[in-house]
Amino acid sequence: MTNELFSVKQRFGIIGNAEALNNALEIAMRVAPTELSVLVTGESGVGKEFFPQVIHAYSARKHNKYIAVNCGAIPEGTIDSELFGHEKGSFTGAIDSRKGYFEEADGGTIFLDEVGELPLSTQVRLLRVLQTGEFMRVGSAKVQKTNVRVVAATNNDLMKAISEGRFREDLYYRLNTVPIAVPPLRERKGDIYLLFRKFASDVAVQYRMPAVTLDEGARALLESYHWRGNIRQLKNVAEQISAIEESRNITADILRRYLPNEGGNRQPMTGNYSSYDDMSERELLYKILFDMRNDINELKRMMTAAMSRVQTPEAEPVRRDVVGLLPPSAPQPRYEENSFAEVVEDDDEREITKEDVQREQILRALRNNNYRRKETAKELFISERTLYRKMKALGIDDDIK
Repeated sequence: MTNELFSVKQRFGIIGNAEALNNALEIAMRVAPTELSVLVTGESGVGKEFFPQVIHAYSARKHNKYIAVNCGAIPEGTIDSELFGHEKGSFTGAIDSRKGYFEEADGGTIFLDEVGELPLSTQVRLLRVLQTGEFMRVGSAKVQKTNVRVVAATNNDLMKAISEGRFREDLYYRLNTVPIAVPPLRERKGDIYLLFRKFASDVAVQYRMPAVTLDEGARALLESYHWRGNIRQLKNVAEQISAIEESRNITADILRRYLPNEGGNRQPMTGNYSSYDDMSERELLYKILFDMRNDINELKRMMTAAMSRVQTPEAEPVRRDVVGLLPPSAPQPRYEENSFAEVVEDDDEREITKEDVQREQILRALRNNNYRRKETAKELFISERTLYRKMKALGIDDDIK
């Protein structure tokens, strides 16, 4: 591996030494100084988004804007406006003129992710930009010019889409001037354990807990698994195990429960790996699990300390501290007057649901941030929009104090 390739991997946090991965990165570095269009192909979850970043960073455009657009996430009715802008009054809701991404990124690079999802009418507009650098805002007859480098990516078979009439053949060849194929994880067996160890270490650092390790049997299973969801699925499994398993030493039997179709009865929390549309909700659940684990560990430590001092005057204040760690919605324990060390009883027999836990986690974060939604969303690792949706679903008033 050359020093330049090693530098690229360090800069962008790319882990792995597979020959196919190195070849893809070397192509990206060689094509970066040119103005050629690039099409990055590969299965969902392989890390295609890193390659346009490498191309932009090593090009003459590196000091100008880099804009990434997920074409599959924008509704068909608004995609033209998002990409090319619109004039005031051009459609209902267009109260002002607005620049599109191609206008904003003039002089820079645009990454069109999931380009195969573009509607045919938008493909015609995109082809014109690639051929002449010209476009028109929605609702305008004025031709404008832009100087943009386009890097596209897809996990679809575009040749099949062409044969089915869903993608223009002339646009395909214009985008595919330089093809870069990103290998799936199952073809990078030597990198799988390295990636798992990195993800487990990240979780351990973020939540100040020991990192999980794999024994030889678990590592063999990890490296022989098919990984249909690629790196994204591997990261998901590493996070789940770190959050849920009490033991920090993972055996093959434990790991098998987190791998679909591997003979275990337990399925991963997210179910279908072909769709990762609600990543933020999964991250919120992980945050809840980690915080619950930390609270439980803190309770254990304080209970142990309190029991060791049960005969001292300090016992009563310690008891109040322990109770204060419990969320307000949780059943409050009842203690015997003169026996703090005895087992506590629970007055409420109602089972605590996932919704109860989520609601309490959001309320706690709201209180920590003086009910400011933006800061609360950051603490929960979710978007402000997702926070609003969860608050509404869980019946949390926006102005609750």
